[in-house]
Amino acid sequence: MELKLTTKQFRRLLDMAYIGNWILNSARGDDRFQDYDQVQHLLFQKAEEEGLDALTLRLGPVCMPSPAYINGGIHDAIADYEDAIFFRILAEELARRDMDDVPIDESNMEELHQRMDAYMEEFELHGTDHVMVETEEN
Repeated sequence: MELKLTTKQFRRLLDMAYIGNWILNSARGDDRFQDYDQVQHLLFQKAEEEGLDALTLRLGPVCMPSPAYINGGIHDAIADYEDAIFFRILAEELARRDMDDVPIDESNMEELHQRMDAYMEEFELHGTDHVMVETEEN
């Protein structure tokens, strides 16, 4: 297979591969999806071949993202995604709880969205400052 990319496009592909692999594998410990690690290795090996040495780190036969790449802002993008998803999932879970966890269908989808929107507005204004969790100690 042949794919022609500009250097800028290839750099974006590296970012997408790294972010995708991070999402798939970062929480898996030793049970990683090795085939995704291999694709990432191939892409960073190609980066090294193309003179993008600052982005790569070679450890024996394995080519991986360099510390400069990892610390260069890619994790800021991942953190932005995680924050957005966290609040969306929390809003949906709270809205479903408020609706007594009934199955969602066409008859109550609008109510779910309205409740989620209200929570999202609260989170945008105050983050989690107003979220209270009752424990047995409370």
